[in-house]
Amino acid sequence: MNTATETANADGNDMVPGVTGGARGIVADWSSDQVAFRSAPWGKAMMWIFLLSDTFIFSIFLIGYMTARMSNTMDWPNPSEVFALTVFGESVPLLLIAIMTFILITSSGTMAMAVKFGYEENKKVCFRLIFVTALLGASFVGMQAFEWSKLIIDEGVRPWYNPFGSPQFGAVFFMVTGFHGTHVTIGVIFLFIIANKVRKGEFDRGDPGFMTGRKGRYEMVETIGLYWHFVDLVWVFIFALFYLW
Repeated sequence: MNTATETANADGNDMVPGVTGGARGIVADWSSDQVAFRSAPWGKAMMWIFLLSDTFIFSIFLIGYMTARMSNTMDWPNPSEVFALTVFGESVPLLLIAIMTFILITSSGTMAMAVKFGYEENKKVCFRLIFVTALLGASFVGMQAFEWSKLIIDEGVRPWYNPFGSPQFGAVFFMVTGFHGTHVTIGVIFLFIIANKVRKGEFDRGDPGFMTGRKGRYEMVETIGLYWHFVDLVWVFIFALFYLW
């Protein structure tokens, strides 16, 4: 008779086979993480935990933005006017933002392909894809810096002042997009680090050191890929709320 059955008989209750009852069962349930994470690389597991906590932070920021906008008594700026670019004498709404979004979504595709070729141990293709992803991310950060400089220098938008309407717009915009831009910048730095490690074959040899992992495994490529996909996903919500709403 197995442990589950013995525990069930001792408690006088019918138990599902393989499930321990009583206080011992509660301890077993809360200790199941050792089974769930036993086969998962530590870096990947910790990245998931970090992304979960980061999800709460971004959710708070975006909910705060929606609350500030819906409860504001002043006119909220029209994104099509605030974020328009003049091309050949014509004002094109959201042109820069559309390009930034396209670049970031494209980088998510190249990152996914890099993970695939990494696990296939195709070092050259994996390196090139990670490097392209990092360049796309750097381009996004550069365009965001241009967007900020245009708003601050040309339009006069400040965290405490906004010529287009409600002053809360500048405060929330710079906080949320700045926080996201910081994430992208950090991701770009680590992408270049990982790309260099792939190029030098450190994952093939399993060299001990920072962000290397087990020999012959490209787990760190997938780990940084999780972070990058998360950053891209957050931008979709920022794009929808700040630029389309």
